Amino acid sequence: MLEKNAVVIYKNQVAVVCGSENDKYLIKYCSVPATSTGKKAVYSEQKVREKDFIVLTQNPCSSLEKILEYKDENIKNQLLETYELLISDDSTANELISFDDIIDLTFGNDDSDKKWFIYQCVVSSYEFCLDSDSLKNGQLLFKLRNQSEIDELKQKDYEKSHADEIKKAFIQRLKQKKLDLPSDSKFMGEVEAFALCKTDKSKILSEAGFSQNIEKAHKLLIDTGIWDFTKNPHPTRFGFSFDSAREQLGSMPQEEREKVPCVCYAIDASDSVDPDDAIGFDGKYFWVCIADPASSVLPDSTIDTVARGRGTTLYIPEGASRMLCESSLEEYALGLKERSGNGFSNALAFRLEMDEDCQIADCEIKKVSVQVKMISYKEAEEQKENGELKPFFELARRNLERRNKNNAITIRMPEVRIKVCKETKKVSIVTEERFESNDVIQEFMLLAGEGAAKFAFKNKIPFPYVSQESPVFPKDLPDGWAGEFARVKCMRKRSVGITPAPHSGLGLSFYSQVTSPLRRYSDLVAHQQLRAYINNQRLLDKDEMLERIAAGDAASLAARKASRLSDTHWKLVYLLQNPEKTFEAFCIDKKGSDTIFLIPELDMQTVLKGCGETKLNDKVVLKALSVDVTTQNVDFTKVE
Repeated sequence: MLEKNAVVIYKNQVAVVCGSENDKYLIKYCSVPATSTGKKAVYSEQKVREKDFIVLTQNPCSSLEKILEYKDENIKNQLLETYELLISDDSTANELISFDDIIDLTFGNDDSDKKWFIYQCVVSSYEFCLDSDSLKNGQLLFKLRNQSEIDELKQKDYEKSHADEIKKAFIQRLKQKKLDLPSDSKFMGEVEAFALCKTDKSKILSEAGFSQNIEKAHKLLIDTGIWDFTKNPHPTRFGFSFDSAREQLGSMPQEEREKVPCVCYAIDASDSVDPDDAIGFDGKYFWVCIADPASSVLPDSTIDTVARGRGTTLYIPEGASRMLCESSLEEYALGLKERSGNGFSNALAFRLEMDEDCQIADCEIKKVSVQVKMISYKEAEEQKENGELKPFFELARRNLERRNKNNAITIRMPEVRIKVCKETKKVSIVTEERFESNDVIQEFMLLAGEGAAKFAFKNKIPFPYVSQESPVFPKDLPDGWAGEFARVKCMRKRSVGITPAPHSGLGLSFYSQVTSPLRRYSDLVAHQQLRAYINNQRLLDKDEMLERIAAGDAASLAARKASRLSDTHWKLVYLLQNPEKTFEAFCIDKKGSDTIFLIPELDMQTVLKGCGETKLNDKVVLKALSVDVTTQNVDFTKVE
């Protein structure tokens, strides 16, 4: 039980006990402080429980007024001496010390009227730090700060009190592009945010006399050493994280599944880590088995909403920022379980019955369990005359022939793979090796998309159909790279809607993308619809489907732009890292005085002037003269 005039701390201010009643204490505190203009302080009283305050001293004080009036400038120096005594002793340097012990060591007496002022001095000092955990338990314990902690606090206080002066000095250094790093880096956060399109403007840029331009902000960050020239800002500018989605899918739900009566082959690049398709042939039917995340991702669930916002998995040379969480691969990708010896994969399968003209006679969609064998494109190529793989190559050739008869358009432009070493940022660029097995997988994915579209149309399922209008090619198309480029320029944009229409580029009257639900939102939505139909559940209506198509397409478009700009960025870094390297280039177009060249080794185009004598498909050797990663401009020159 506290005696009258005991001193306590109530809501971070001093109070004195006036009495007690039952389980409460009546305390007095200053509710309105006195002012310099002569206005007197206002005091209030309140009944509180013991748990609501912390006892500063049980010894009675003279009065609350005396406590608030007390000041002694010498106390800070006395406390510093006590700190030095404690910090120099190994037995106390790293231990908590009570407020009462600090009083005893410093003053040797217990004057209640002084304790509040002393407490304020201890709390506000650089040397002592109030332990928050002890405070919760109604104790006043302090830890001793080390010298580095003290210096950091002093520096912060100095910067706060000299903020204007420090800011002006920084602006002068910024104008000269000679920053004092790392200390100046804290001021450049605003410029970084602007360069990453997180803000619309930068006050610091204006104060330093720089224009509000993201490319110039990017260059300034490189020139001042804040960013390395390898820094890739483009995914962030489009709102993409470098991290994959975090929402967990969990284990695949238990449901009845038909076992595919044959082994299916997941044929992909040798370094693929997310196989989402596998093909098989049981002697009568061809099977296209696709990863089945739609079994867990329900429409408008949290995971579905996140995937819709991403639109697709973002693939950039640094790695993949996945539409669905990384942990989903082991459970939902095809063949990973088999590789680790864990049995079959669950999938949504498109069972195709083909007629003599290589038309889809029937397409059934089934929830299946399938044994998957993973092989690379190169391995499949080596086994294409093998009895197990031969039917796939034969059907793919026939399907390509069928599509070509329907005026399908095949364009072969260079394909390269860009790799970036995580530690050194060293870039390597290799030309993608293409096999007939690549075409086999492409044809089977097209068959699955065609079969799904016909199935949806036949059963009146609102569905994301993909179409493309026919291009108009000039009669005098050139050969070689120039001809391929001319075809690219003539191609129309694809459309996605709920009304089926021909896809001229593919030579198909019905088509939908259904083969990548792990990495494309439109494919995931298509799977959700197909599963709902075969499970006799509610289908998304046309308006819901249109809404999802629009949202997913917008996000996918942003991802494609971010990916394309990221690829270009790393190609330019590669040029900067290899300044003496030369490249073969081919003339693919001429516009007035401009000649457009294709560099197959880089999958890059460039424009040169003064090449009037150069003809289409002529080969020249080029070398980069200047490279600007901020504007993504490269000046090449011919090497004679």
